[in-house]
Amino acid sequence: MKKLLLFASAVACMFYFTACGGKKKAENQETEAATEVAAEVQTPEYTLMDLPTVDIATFPKDAEGWHTIFDGKTFNGWRGYNRDTVPALWVVDNGTLKLNGSGGGEAHVKNGGDLVFASKLKNFEFEFEWKISEGGNSGVFILVQEVKDEYAYISAPEYQVLDNERHPDAKLGIDGNRMSASLYDMIPAKPQTAKPAGEWNKGKILCYQGTVVYSLNDVNVVEYHLWTNQWKELLDKSKFKQSEWPLAYELLMNCGGPNREGFITFQDHGNDVWYRNLRVKLLN
Repeated sequence: MKKLLLFASAVACMFYFTACGGKKKAENQETEAATEVAAEVQTPEYTLMDLPTVDIATFPKDAEGWHTIFDGKTFNGWRGYNRDTVPALWVVDNGTLKLNGSGGGEAHVKNGGDLVFASKLKNFEFEFEWKISEGGNSGVFILVQEVKDEYAYISAPEYQVLDNERHPDAKLGIDGNRMSASLYDMIPAKPQTAKPAGEWNKGKILCYQGTVVYSLNDVNVVEYHLWTNQWKELLDKSKFKQSEWPLAYELLMNCGGPNREGFITFQDHGNDVWYRNLRVKLLN
């Protein structure tokens, strides 16, 4: 009997130490896996640029508080993203800001690049008119941060500008969330009221204490809320998710930087696009 008890005790001890060892091994493996995942999505280092800015208060203002930020004749107040000059492919054409597209998509040839209104804005309404070429693609960004060796889309939400009928992006994404006036790759513009390529559309973006509303041809089509759980969920389901694009995720999660302000920017996506009647009202 004593021998049987001693044998049973020995077996129990072996089982205990084996189980504990297995448990610790599993825990170690889980910790190592978590460490590997954290390493995979570690945010790359980046540098914010410090380039010349302008004071929007110096631009003409009407009785309702709207500042005209493009005079239809000059680039006063405008410059290239990450540069202190205007890219050569952007021109003033018959009262519009026009990009003479390179045909290079987002390659951004030497004389191209995104166009910035060089006043940092926080709470505002922005009205603009836009016209896209056949098969064309562009976009309007708000709260843009200038990140060295990057483009505007890395840090800022986009109001999509697109030829919905011809550009393939209109059929990508989910439920039309890459069509005109959509929050690009996150929220589709509904109803979709964009006019065909070559015709003028009226756009509007309201940004106030994190609430952002997009309008297209006088109809509100998108609403979202920055720096909230909703915003995080939108990013987690988009092409900007942390596991795939950690730098964009980090910058977009903290859109506008510590002061929650940034630039309005027009995108060079390689296609002809026109913007006009640009005005901003500050919301204090």
